[in-house]
Amino acid sequence: MSVSKRQTKDELIAHDMKRLHGLGYAQELFRAMGGFSNFAISFTIISILSGCVTLFYLIPTTVGFPAASIGWPLITIFVVIVALGMAELASAYPTAGGLYYWSSKLGFRGRGGPAWGWYTGWFNLIGQVGITAGIAYGAAITVDLLLHAWIPSFPATPGFADPLTQWTTLLIYAIILFVVAMLNIFGVRLVAFLNDVSVWWHIVGVILIVAGVIGATIIGYQFIPGTNGVAPAAPVTGTTQGFNSLSTLFTVNSGANGTGFPIWYAFLIGLLLAQYTYTGYDASAHMTEETVGAETRAPWGVVMSVVVSFFAGYALLMALVATTPVLLAPNPNPHNLPAVNNFVNGVLYILQSRLGYILGTLLFAMIAVAQLFCSMSSVTSNSRMIYAFSRDGAVPFHNVWHSLNRGRTPRNAIILAAVAAFVLAIPTLFNYTSYLAIVSIAVIGLYIAYAIPIFLRQFAPDFKTGPWHLGVWSAPIGWIAVIWVAIISVLFMLPTVTPITRDNFNYTSVVVLGVILLVTIWWLASARKWFKGPIVQGTEEELEAIEHAVGETHLPEGVEGVAGGGGE
Repeated sequence: MSVSKRQTKDELIAHDMKRLHGLGYAQELFRAMGGFSNFAISFTIISILSGCVTLFYLIPTTVGFPAASIGWPLITIFVVIVALGMAELASAYPTAGGLYYWSSKLGFRGRGGPAWGWYTGWFNLIGQVGITAGIAYGAAITVDLLLHAWIPSFPATPGFADPLTQWTTLLIYAIILFVVAMLNIFGVRLVAFLNDVSVWWHIVGVILIVAGVIGATIIGYQFIPGTNGVAPAAPVTGTTQGFNSLSTLFTVNSGANGTGFPIWYAFLIGLLLAQYTYTGYDASAHMTEETVGAETRAPWGVVMSVVVSFFAGYALLMALVATTPVLLAPNPNPHNLPAVNNFVNGVLYILQSRLGYILGTLLFAMIAVAQLFCSMSSVTSNSRMIYAFSRDGAVPFHNVWHSLNRGRTPRNAIILAAVAAFVLAIPTLFNYTSYLAIVSIAVIGLYIAYAIPIFLRQFAPDFKTGPWHLGVWSAPIGWIAVIWVAIISVLFMLPTVTPITRDNFNYTSVVVLGVILLVTIWWLASARKWFKGPIVQGTEEELEAIEHAVGETHLPEGVEGVAGGGGE
């Protein structure tokens, strides 16, 4: 992966365009992202301050603290394996189409490529809409809770079991989607800058939260006798303790199991906390047509976004569970967690308990801003996938979604991404548990799309690797990734609570199977006759004419013998 000399930005862009021409596409999008910005968009969409906070309720309702202390590193192992498999493909095919392009080109020894690309593309698209909805709706919940903390009359009923809260949250959700869509429409430079800011916002936010709750607990022990590290003004009743013991953090708590299922099953349900957080890192692949030095920087963006998220996310979760105030009275069981479960939000409860009202809500506000960054980046990634899929004619009204505005930004695709995400969350007005279904749909849809090209890669002996590859490890990593995705795809379609009722039924299975049925019918009845997979936009001269029309100034033929990749 080394090069003989350090390449200039213009040389890298020229090589990237030459490679893109080889894949059949013109350089229509504006290529301005560096390696850090490419990493930043995936790291921002993973957003440990989004997934870890939004689904923190799974800790006190499944198996207690091990849902974080054991579940997070366990899931990370398999997510890194999936990310490695994707990174190798991103280096070989650096195009915004990403996953569906890979599947179309790999196929089974050249057979059935368009069909594989069709299924991969639609699972990726639906998963991306689901993850955008899950992230932005989670951000709306966080903003709603924050406003309620500052203005108690603001509707935020615990569990969101009243219509006023649900309508209020949906309104906030609509505002968030509008704002992040507008930010995206302003162009890739602004998005890249805000993603760079987002990385440091997340890191600093984690440091402040970890240092805050741990520091406050220690100070409480030393200087405020009798409080055991809990702020006097905290909304806590009963007797509380300071740090939870190491054995408590790693011991499965059957008393926390609110699923009604056996404890081993509850542990599996609790894995959704980590698995949902680790989604969206395909964004680095979707942004390859806007990344300088994409053949190496995009793969590193995919992998490093997961690795960095592991360390930051584990520090955050362990600090929160270690300082969770545990009620000892009236039940002397140290695993009793009713307060953190019944309070309006578990993380806000911990922050206020340890740091008091002012500092606690300010840090929660920092979490809310991080989730807004995450929502913005998710719309970015989703819109690029829509743009690329439409470029190959796979989406109805594809000419509309493939068009660019004057800033070379897919404005219409951005609008579609935001509107589709809004529509997906409308059922929360009638059944709040549908939010968990949105989360599960996002996980399953995306991971199926991740796994299909990795699976096909195992049957492509003539696959030509890019400068970033796994060598002899490609096959074992690929098969482990595929098996893991198969397991979680079944797991997150299973019931989460028993007895099963209309209100708590996991509708994920209905949606996923419905998508498979509809996409199959569409393929057999129509799409197989006209969708031929990735297109070639034209000859070299025609590609250059397209680029000239959008204002591209770099010429791929201007640099001879440039090696792939390159460093920052």
